[in-house]
Amino acid sequence: MSEPLKGNWNYPTTVWAGPGRIAELPAACARLGITRPLLVTDEGLRDAPMVTAACALVPGTAVFANVRGNPVAANIEEGLAVYRKGGHDGVIAFGGGSALDAGKVIAFMSGQTRPLWDFEDVGDWWTRADKTGIAPIVAVPTTAGTGSEVGRAGVVINEATHQKKIIFHPQMMPGVVISDPELTVGLPAKITAATGLDAFVHCFEAFCAPGFHPLADGIALEGMRLIQTYLPRACANGTDIEARSRMLAAASMGATAFQKGLGGVHAIAHPVGAYFNTHHGLTNAVILPYVIVHNRPAIESRLALVARTLDLKGDPFTAVFDWVLEFRASLEIPHSLAEIGVPLTNPEIIGHEASLDPSAGGNPLPTDAATYARIFRSAVKGDLSLAG
Repeated sequence: MSEPLKGNWNYPTTVWAGPGRIAELPAACARLGITRPLLVTDEGLRDAPMVTAACALVPGTAVFANVRGNPVAANIEEGLAVYRKGGHDGVIAFGGGSALDAGKVIAFMSGQTRPLWDFEDVGDWWTRADKTGIAPIVAVPTTAGTGSEVGRAGVVINEATHQKKIIFHPQMMPGVVISDPELTVGLPAKITAATGLDAFVHCFEAFCAPGFHPLADGIALEGMRLIQTYLPRACANGTDIEARSRMLAAASMGATAFQKGLGGVHAIAHPVGAYFNTHHGLTNAVILPYVIVHNRPAIESRLALVARTLDLKGDPFTAVFDWVLEFRASLEIPHSLAEIGVPLTNPEIIGHEASLDPSAGGNPLPTDAATYARIFRSAVKGDLSLAG
């Protein structure tokens, strides 16, 4: 008999997990005192039956769906205008990572008077916010990747500078997460693979990040094991509810673990996404092995535990590295950034932006802009020999 699929969790926030639990959306809103929610989703889900059904559960719900795959500040401003004009008192962030991020930032900004960029995740800038002006949030993920449903931040592109900025505040954490695997059943295999590998990168980079955080390390290891086991099943059979439920859990685990830190994969992926509008999870999946090669001197000793967790034999670094390449290939992830439309133009700009990205601070091997540019070149060309 398989393990139960339902549960109520309170780490790092309240999570109602299990098939069919979207039916509890009215209870989630009531718990947070939301009576006139604005459901924020992305352009692809605007007319989806699951969105229509969710709105029907809570009378008076309005929908804002002008959110790009990589949200920009204009999406946030437009959503804020809709929120304020409609007299809403909370947000249902519904969809993949982009919709969740946009919904959280709209809720956060709903009662602020300062501009968005004043709350970038720099030092103690979050203390500038009026915490009484942050609307409550119910998060409903429909992909198993970013884990944004359990995060205290949202990523927004500043189009003027082509930079992905992290907007942060502790109260941006959703008050209730409804983690219903039935909402992910229709996700195509390619998107399932890309988002699932995004969750794996979160777990992997968090585990390799320097510092003492055994809670994050333990969660990251189990997240990797779940993804190894259940992502192929979810890709092969989208209606496999057990696999879908485990992947949602793993995605939330990745985002919980990376409070320890991320690293070079995200540092490069963020400017690549900002400049070339690539899918974030897919970008991470492509870049991962190139950063592993670069980081080898700093992470080799750490990978013995990863290899043991994934039941891999032989030299730990080689075993983990070869498994990553084989796992990506089995899920039809391209080997190079060129294959997903990223040209080898201005690598120095990508390298510079990567060196400034907040994720770079968690890379286990100190890495400068020139080195990030070299890793980017190797990932575009698909030549791992250039990454080391």
